[in-house]
Amino acid sequence: LKEENAVLRSKINKLQILSETQADKMRKLEKKLEENKIKEEKEAQDLEAMVQHVEQNLQLMTKRAAKAENSAAKLRQENAQLQAELRNSRLENEALRAGQAGLAAAKQNAEVALQHLLQVTTSSRASIRQLLSGAESLQLVADLLKSIDRVAEVSEDGQ
Repeated sequence: LKEENAVLRSKINKLQILSETQADKMRKLEKKLEENKIKEEKEAQDLEAMVQHVEQNLQLMTKRAAKAENSAAKLRQENAQLQAELRNSRLENEALRAGQAGLAAAKQNAEVALQHLLQVTTSSRASIRQLLSGAESLQLVADLLKSIDRVAEVSEDGQ
């Protein structure tokens, strides 16, 4: 019985040691499980933050894409207008080249007209000078006549 008791105590001690070892393992596993939960929660939060950041970037990129599309549409419209203006300018240029012969004749006519105007201006100036000279002479005669009238009045008064 003593021997059996000793064997049982030995078994109990071994079972207690085994139980403590398993309890230690259990505590370590629970601690590791808790650490893993915390780590997973942090990773989940980080992932959520990353998802939000990606969503914000996606929204910004969508806005930029919309602006780029609007800008591209405006540029296409402006390009079409500029091409139309270019076509009109080319047509006008061709018309001007075709009309250069007429322009040369018009230029020559304008030169002849200018020469005539210069001649008329010169002769007009001479005529104006003559008129001014004549007006001065008339003024002088008028002044002389006035003074003769005064001399005549003084003479009549004095006699």
